[in-house]
Amino acid sequence: MILYDGHVHTPFCPHGTKDTIESYIEQALAHGIKGLTFAEHAPLPEGFIDPTPLRDSAMKKEHLYEYIELIQQYKKDYKDKIDIRVGLEVDYIVGFEKETTALLNDVGPQLDDSLLSVHFLRNDDRYYCLDYSPEAFAEMIDVFGSIDGVYKNYFDTVKQSITANLGSYKPKRIGHITLVRKFQNKYPATHDFRANITDILDTISTRQLQLDYNGAGTAKPLCREPYPPASVVEEAIQRKIPLIYGSDAHSHKGLLQGKDQLVQHAPLVTPDS
Repeated sequence: MILYDGHVHTPFCPHGTKDTIESYIEQALAHGIKGLTFAEHAPLPEGFIDPTPLRDSAMKKEHLYEYIELIQQYKKDYKDKIDIRVGLEVDYIVGFEKETTALLNDVGPQLDDSLLSVHFLRNDDRYYCLDYSPEAFAEMIDVFGSIDGVYKNYFDTVKQSITANLGSYKPKRIGHITLVRKFQNKYPATHDFRANITDILDTISTRQLQLDYNGAGTAKPLCREPYPPASVVEEAIQRKIPLIYGSDAHSHKGLLQGKDQLVQHAPLVTPDS
C-alpha cells in the first residue's frame, strides 16, 4: 500500500485541472494516504521563454507566494489527519543555472520538499519541451538528428542537473528520470541507453539523492510504464537509492496512478526517511 505521494500538482498549474487543493487532500484521505508533497511547477527562470505554444508549462512568478501560503495553511488545517508538505518541481534548464539558484535561494527556506526535473532540452540557442506532444517530439527528432539524439541529449541533461551547483536549497529528489520515453511506442529508441542510466543512478547514489518513482507514464498512451521502468528501479534498489512514489497527479483522480505497475517489492519511503 502506498502511504506517501511525493509529487502532486495543484490548480496553480496552468496546464492541469482546476481541482481544488482540498479535493486532492480529501481524495488522499479516502485512499488511506498518510502524506502528500504538493510540488507545483516552479516559475521558469528569469529570462527563459517557454517554448510551448501556450507558454503554460509552469506557474507564473506572481502566483508563487500565494501558492506557498495556501499550502502552508492546508498543512496547518489538516495537521491531525495527514502530513502535508510544501514543495516545488523545479526545472533544470541548461544555461539558466544562475537564475534557478536565485529562485531557490529566495523560496528555499519556505519549502519542506522539492524535485528537480528536466522538461526542456537545448539545441544551439533554442529550447524544446520534451514531453509536450508527439508532434513536438517529432520536430525534436529532426532538430537533434534522430530519436537516439533526443535520448542522448536528455540523459546528458539529467546527469548535468544532478551535478549542477544550484546552491544549498537544490532539490534532493530527481524527477521522472526516463521522461524521454513518454512517446516510446511511436518513437522507440534504437539504443538502450543502459550505460547512461546506470551512470545517472551511480551519480544519484554518490550524492545521496532520492529518486521520484513516478506513475504518470502508465496513463500516457504512448508510454504505458512508470518513470523509470522496472529494470531501472531494480538497479536503484541495488544501490539503495531512496524511492519516493509520485503520482504526478494533475487532477485529484490522478492520485495513486500507476500503483499497480510498480515493482511490488520496491521499498517506498517518505522524503525524510
